[in-house]
Amino acid sequence: MSKQSNRRSFMKTTAAVGAGFWAAGGVSPKVSHSAIEEIRFGCIGVGGKGESDSTDAAQSGKVVAICDIDDQTLAKKAVRLPDAKKYHDYRKMLEEMGDSIDAVTVSTPDHTHACAAGMAMKMGKHAFVQKPLTRTIWEARRLGEIAREKGLMTQMGNQGTAESGVRKAAAMIKAGAIGEIQEVHVWTNRPVWPQGIGQPAAEETPENIHWAEWIGPAEMRPYSSAYHPFKWRGFWDFGTGALGDMACHTLNMAFMGCDLLFPTSVQATTSGHNAITYPAWSLITFEFPAYKWRGPVKMYWYDGGKLPDESLLEGRKKNEDGSAIPLASSGSLIIGSKGKIFSPNDYGAQYEVIGVEEPKVDYARSPGHFREFAMAIKNGGTPPVSNFPDYAGPLTETILLGNLAVWAASVPDKLGEKIMWNAKDLKVEGTDVYDFIVKPEYKNGYEML
Repeated sequence: MSKQSNRRSFMKTTAAVGAGFWAAGGVSPKVSHSAIEEIRFGCIGVGGKGESDSTDAAQSGKVVAICDIDDQTLAKKAVRLPDAKKYHDYRKMLEEMGDSIDAVTVSTPDHTHACAAGMAMKMGKHAFVQKPLTRTIWEARRLGEIAREKGLMTQMGNQGTAESGVRKAAAMIKAGAIGEIQEVHVWTNRPVWPQGIGQPAAEETPENIHWAEWIGPAEMRPYSSAYHPFKWRGFWDFGTGALGDMACHTLNMAFMGCDLLFPTSVQATTSGHNAITYPAWSLITFEFPAYKWRGPVKMYWYDGGKLPDESLLEGRKKNEDGSAIPLASSGSLIIGSKGKIFSPNDYGAQYEVIGVEEPKVDYARSPGHFREFAMAIKNGGTPPVSNFPDYAGPLTETILLGNLAVWAASVPDKLGEKIMWNAKDLKVEGTDVYDFIVKPEYKNGYEML
């Protein structure tokens, strides 16, 4: 058997070992040596968040290939990674260098996450994918299935999952510190990009931009600086709006602590939208059935400047002069029958316990978000907390169901249709009119099976 075959065999075997180490507070498996001295990464998207993700990859192994649709971004990264081969199309990168790549990072607009990660994973590559995991619900489920089928290590880029604050707060909730869970409130100061706008006018494509590769599996249209860079988040075809951008962070504490899985219904009120961009603001109510240790729970989401009533924080400590501490512009609040836990922070790194004494709890401390991913690949440890099948996929499914309700609430200030959801089958009960929101139709020859 060749050295390369031995290496591949080791990768597959170690990826399949164990489950739930970080979440369960276990001890990292100790090995006397590793058959992988260096993880070889291919980085898809190296600008914006991709700049730091590819840097993390370089610090955790060797980046052998980089891919970006912007010549300037690619050239800038190549200065720091001169040995990495450069590409504009991740498909070509994977086809040409598949045997030389162990893992990929995917840090692209939301609409290309699933196709890029799916192709790499079906080739047996471990995958780190930025949040939200995918643009649609079905894609999130499917990436989790592929990860499990292939025995791969995976992680979503919601780095707050590694914060001790979010893990400790979640452990307290599960230990019953605030009693029976009654309500969850989560809010964000997003969007900070244009939403509630019309179709952008066509512009000449800059020479440094490979537009067809940027469009990828979406329907082709002319270039516009309203899409790239960054502002794509506000468009239905490319992004996931305020909810998709920030809930993978801001909902993290409540999701981890309350097991907010498999919602049965969701309903929204918005500023209205034109099916081109997301609304300027939205209010969304999720209903979750009883699950194992807790009863039914309602969750309320607020964005675009909308905030929960400050009376919900009654019992919170005040300033020294007796005045109330202003509500944070982003945060989360879990209300129990005995007390509350409030985080005035997108990542759950800080929290306040209201109405009860803070108990001592055991929880697993992370060695660092990306490091969890790299350690799992190299040492054959258990998956990172935010792995696709067990955490990132279900979290993304829950979040993106909210956007389905937003789509159904297109009339300004009018409560939209209440969506009754069959989480098992990924179907809206009684209708197929929303199927295209649940599962995309890929264009331009792209696929993700």
